[in-house]
This record gives sequence, structure tokens and C-alpha cells, in this order.
Amino acid sequence: MSLPNDYLYSKEHEWVKKENGNVRIGITAFAQDELGDIVFVELPEVGDSLELDEPFGSVESVKTVSELYAPVSGKVVEVNEELEDSPELVNESPHEKAWMVVVEVGNENELDELLDAEAYRAFTEG
Repeated sequence: MSLPNDYLYSKEHEWVKKENGNVRIGITAFAQDELGDIVFVELPEVGDSLELDEPFGSVESVKTVSELYAPVSGKVVEVNEELEDSPELVNESPHEKAWMVVVEVGNENELDELLDAEAYRAFTEG
């Protein structure tokens, strides 16, 4: 399983990439593999607030609908509009093209609770 080493990961299978004081969030390759072919992605609007561990959207696959859980609290400053028309990007490129939202982090300490790539790999193989 391909995991960028500079990302952080949640136990709900979201990835977090730090960028200029904000974080970019998506779902992991492990999550998209478990879900199967993604057919629809529902995301919040720019300006919405995310609360740590609360649902902020959903991903629908041919198998099931899965909620997305916020790995950090904060304000949505950017949304990947491309996923509306091309949800299959989640399967094709979960760590690059299929990012979901960019969030202005409300509490930096929440990042300390996330897993690094090695710990996430151990968690998923556990």
C-alpha cells in the first residue's frame, strides 16, 4: 500500500497533508480499496466548519456509503470541485488528485493525535 511519508493519518482512514498553515484532507488508498469503485462524493461548502471526529461528507461506492470524519477541527477554505464530476479520481489517485477539502486548522494540537505513515500502516495491517 502506497502511503506518503510526509502525511498524517486518522484511524477513520483520512489523510492530512500540512500546507502553509492549512491542511489538505482526503481518504487513504486503504479506504478507497476497501470501498471499491467510487460513484459519488459529497463534500462541505467553503466556509463550513469541521469538528474533530464529526462527519463532514460522504463517499458512495458501488458497495456502500461511507461517512468522512474530520481528522481536525477548522474552517473549510477550499473544496475539490473536480470530484463532483469525476468521483473515480478517488480510486485512481487518492493521495494526489482526489484531495477533498483544505481546512484552516482551529487547534494545531489535534494534529498531534494523528498517526504517521508507519503507525497507520501498522494500524491497517493489525
